[in-house]
Amino acid sequence: MPRYTAPVRDMQFVLHDVLKVGEAGIPGYDDLDPATTRAILSEAGKLAQDVLAPLNRVGDAQGCVLRDGTVRTPDGFGAAFEQLRDGGWTALDCDPAYGGQGLPCLLATAVAEILSAANMALNMYQGLTHGACNAIQAHGSAAQKAMYLPPMIRCEWGGTMNLTEPHCGTDLGLIRTRAEPRDDGSYAITGTKIWISAGEHDLCDNIIHLVLARLPQAPEGVKGISLFLVPKILVNDDGTLGARNALACTGLESKMGIHGNTTCVMAYEGATGWLVGAPHQGMRAMFTMMNEARLGVGLQGYAQGEVAYQNARDFARDRLQGRAATGSATPDRPADPIIVHPDVRRGLMDQKALTEGARAFVFWGASLIDRARRCDDAQAEALISLLTPVIKGFLTDKGFETCVLAQQTPGGAGFTRDLGLEQFVRDARITMVYEGTNGIQSVDLVGRKLAADGGKPLMAFFDLVKDFIAQASGDAAFDAQFLSPLKAASGDLQTAAMFFLNKGMTSPNDALAGSYDFMHLFGHVCVGLMWSRMALAAHQGMEAGENSDFLTAKLDTGRYYMARHLPATKLHLARIESGAAPVMALDEAAF
Repeated sequence: MPRYTAPVRDMQFVLHDVLKVGEAGIPGYDDLDPATTRAILSEAGKLAQDVLAPLNRVGDAQGCVLRDGTVRTPDGFGAAFEQLRDGGWTALDCDPAYGGQGLPCLLATAVAEILSAANMALNMYQGLTHGACNAIQAHGSAAQKAMYLPPMIRCEWGGTMNLTEPHCGTDLGLIRTRAEPRDDGSYAITGTKIWISAGEHDLCDNIIHLVLARLPQAPEGVKGISLFLVPKILVNDDGTLGARNALACTGLESKMGIHGNTTCVMAYEGATGWLVGAPHQGMRAMFTMMNEARLGVGLQGYAQGEVAYQNARDFARDRLQGRAATGSATPDRPADPIIVHPDVRRGLMDQKALTEGARAFVFWGASLIDRARRCDDAQAEALISLLTPVIKGFLTDKGFETCVLAQQTPGGAGFTRDLGLEQFVRDARITMVYEGTNGIQSVDLVGRKLAADGGKPLMAFFDLVKDFIAQASGDAAFDAQFLSPLKAASGDLQTAAMFFLNKGMTSPNDALAGSYDFMHLFGHVCVGLMWSRMALAAHQGMEAGENSDFLTAKLDTGRYYMARHLPATKLHLARIESGAAPVMALDEAAF
């Protein structure tokens, strides 16, 4: 049976030693003292370890069942979801005016990692509801907020986003779902949506669907899309539940992973819905959900890597096979544990370095969201907008890679279901696909985000790296091991960015052919920056007298990332500079 332990010590280090939340000057961060965050994260860890993680394999084995229009979730999911709801875990950073706790996004992000690592499929139900709440809060009317937010924040009612249709995915301008106005101010929603996560289930009393549709005579393309709130069960004026709406789940997808979460085909047959926000502004409203979802998916990617790594590490410590090349490490035993072998150690170091670097990157991103929202900081908003496709694309690619490395650690045993590592590989795979495939993330990054506001957010990022290097410089060994590699990698990123800015208008294929490599190049620089910041914090902690094994391991792991992973920026730059010719050379018939 796979196990999971919340990495509270590492989270505390990122929060208090690296991000220094107590000194951030962000409203609400004064409450995030070490004792408080440790207590919250430890309690989340207990719930994850004792309740959620044991159900992860149950959900995978049983899956969800559609019978007579109702979806039954796996055994134990209902009781576990009730514990999540009753413990207030679904409402940590929601608005207190509607029943939330009002805590910062950063703390909610740390908790989300714990819950997602323990049981990604189960945690998705409340995660999607959280995104729907944000969209309603940002764009809904006062009446809609008052009616729907309190029960959704409590997760008595669930929430979804409905974008994709059978004939179109990324190109939402092609959607056909229509919304016909009614005399009472509501709309009749008719159409079919596919791949709707949590579209139907038995965990909540109601499900509030946010549906993209077209009004009559709407402009063509994405400029003619509006957003509608469509409840599974209609809500009476007093907030009680009324009649069943004219919508149904007509099928469940047979999927590679996340079997415990429903992925539905939803049919709307004149269902009653209400406009959210202004007509033809649906994409703007929906992207309130999508941007948060993309950060959450990046988190899911490395969270699966974390739990996979923990189980691979434990196997490597226990499994006896062969002897260390330099002599027996355990002469009193018939063989040495496989963790003594350099290639096994390499795989584990890759997993540890990628996961811990990703955690710091996402936590930093969450702090930028808090700064943007709580301080009305436009620069923070611009920077996190730039980084969002990197967080989603790079970290899910690396999270999946981490799971594969973890599965490889036990050799043949990793390929069997008995050990449980293969589930993490299957579950992590979806993170590279949904909420916009990683290819789409890279095109968004290069095609839209780089040149946004005249390139100011990108320049701000380069300045941030430059300022950190200048401030951290002084120790020769630290400079050589961390700052010099970071400076070189940042230089590669700047060179690549200039290539795109120069080619974007005259040769768009040259830019787009290198977009995926640019996303990875950017991701490596971001994680390299985070490892440099973590190494500096560890170095300062040791100088202050804290000579702990944790800080020593942090420095060693950071050195590994800078030496073994960060040089990949040069490979990505070489690919980018090769342009579109090698990519586009073949005639279609030659494939």
